[in-house]
Amino acid sequence: MKVIPGDKVIYTFKHDMDYVDKVSVGERFKVVTNDCWFQQIKSENQAIEQIDFNVVNPATGPIYVEGAEPGDVLKVKIIDIAVADYGSAAVIPNEGLLGDKVTKPVVKIIRVEEDYAIFNGMKLSIDPMIGVIGVAPALEDGEWPTGSPWHHGGNMDTTDIKIGSTLYFPVNQRGALLALGDCHARMGDGEVCVTGLEIGAEVTLEVDVIKHKSITWPIVETDEYVMIIASGDSLEKASYEATSQAVEYLKSGLKMSWEDAYMLASLVVDLKISQLVDPKVTVRAAIPKYVLPINKLMEAL
Repeated sequence: MKVIPGDKVIYTFKHDMDYVDKVSVGERFKVVTNDCWFQQIKSENQAIEQIDFNVVNPATGPIYVEGAEPGDVLKVKIIDIAVADYGSAAVIPNEGLLGDKVTKPVVKIIRVEEDYAIFNGMKLSIDPMIGVIGVAPALEDGEWPTGSPWHHGGNMDTTDIKIGSTLYFPVNQRGALLALGDCHARMGDGEVCVTGLEIGAEVTLEVDVIKHKSITWPIVETDEYVMIIASGDSLEKASYEATSQAVEYLKSGLKMSWEDAYMLASLVVDLKISQLVDPKVTVRAAIPKYVLPINKLMEAL
């Protein structure tokens, strides 16, 4: 199995990027990812002020997917996320949803033992996820730091981007140019304190290309849902984008009027908060697959 090493990283998603390796459709490969600090935090006595924030949120890659062309959709199946045996979480003044209440920085090292995270003596089952994953942005979208989410993906911090899920990205550049990092052993929706359980990981993926199809925002498919992941300057704007896309997919996929699709969305679509702490906040609109399976959605594009 091909392995993409963790020392090959980017800090900005750009339309033009030099790829570090190539993979083929149907090929399984492993990506070694760094934690969001690039392994700078080693101790709970470490001062946050000592962290070099210029190397925070590294994304391993980019990886060129053979056969992916602008106007296609990149399909990325998450086979496995094997996390390290310890990670970290932190409270940082003026960061996170309650950052104004934080009077001092606090760092906590959290061990992972037999699929449990040990937090203050409590055993919390791990549920590994990928925080940052994306492709080259469209030229008109400009450049995006790996700490931000947008149409290309990026720092979506969505708990459903985990083992067994499948992601769909718009392809804006030949080869798609996939990169990922910022894994968490577990995280709550919202990531309210600005960190999840930040941890290094080895991620096994398999890719495919859906030819001549176009999507605006990334989609994540789970066993039960097809979710449109959208970001915006506010929770209201991100929710508007996610809902608008969900209604359009229901309209075209089920061949109904926009008005009927809008009503149906109000009956069956759940809005879920992904994260509230990045430069743009992220929401996902979850459509049950018994209402609109992914194959019917893709056929209607």
